[in-house]
Amino acid sequence: MLGNLQFYNRTIRKVVVAFGTLFNDIQLQRYTKDGVTTKEIFKVPLSYGAKEKYLTRLLSDPTLTKSISTTVPRISFEMGSMAYDASRKLPTTVRNFSANTSTTVDAQYAPIPYNFDFSLSIFVRNTEDGTQILEQILPFFTPDFTVTVNFIPNMDQKYDMPIILNSVENQMEYEGDLLTTRLIIWNLTFTAKGYIWPPVKTKSVIRQANTNIFIETQSRLSQKVYVDFANGIGKFSDTEIINVPDRGVSGKLKYFSNNTNGVVIVDNLNEFIQVGDRLTGFTTNSRFTVTSVDISPVKALSIITTTNPANADPDDEFGFSESISEWPNA
Repeated sequence: MLGNLQFYNRTIRKVVVAFGTLFNDIQLQRYTKDGVTTKEIFKVPLSYGAKEKYLTRLLSDPTLTKSISTTVPRISFEMGSMAYDASRKLPTTVRNFSANTSTTVDAQYAPIPYNFDFSLSIFVRNTEDGTQILEQILPFFTPDFTVTVNFIPNMDQKYDMPIILNSVENQMEYEGDLLTTRLIIWNLTFTAKGYIWPPVKTKSVIRQANTNIFIETQSRLSQKVYVDFANGIGKFSDTEIINVPDRGVSGKLKYFSNNTNGVVIVDNLNEFIQVGDRLTGFTTNSRFTVTSVDISPVKALSIITTTNPANADPDDEFGFSESISEWPNA
């Protein structure tokens, strides 16, 4: 989509697995008649599937030999829906980086927050079994429980995912008439605040950053112009005041090439310099006629930042060195 190659980060699957893992080690303990001595302890089976389909499976008995008591207690869960969560959105331009090789890094934009709704059903034969299982779940949700999920292993992106308990309800189903074994179902609903990740792209390592500061030659603050040096008089001195007496224009000399190129940069102008203006130096009384006005900006400052050492790998510890050049060397 949108020109990207096929990708699959398995983030939705990891949300489902992380949710199911919370309930895959619940144990049920049975007691003797005295209610104190342990008779047996067994792990409650966990499966993924809709409650309605699972309930039909429990109640169906084509051979007339199966009993609910041999198939319960059980727990089933299912992801029902998912919705975008604007309250957790990060700036779209935020990216995560991870070293790939000595010359490349993996880059990935920030994840998109989604809320995943889950339903969990507890199937038991008697009330005691149901309350025992519930008491191993409810104390951990106040009303949320946070798990850490390693969504993108190669990017080392481990995120905390709160899982919120929304409701707890009870219902009863009967197999046959009122004299047969009853089936008690506890229905719990949850919301997992997870994420979905965009594709991972490989980028080259940036070892040098260039920062250039330009003088806008068409502004009234500074201008770069060209003068008829061969037919001019004298030479401008550094930082002297430059005037155009005929039009009342004034500014401060920023740069003068002092050669046949006839390049002049004037700063702090009160008006634009125009072609044909006669530039006059206040101190030296030098005079030159403007032949053209540069419409391109002038690079006034150049800052080059490089890694130190220059051959540092992306996951190494390294510093920076800077090289600063001003006009005209910039």
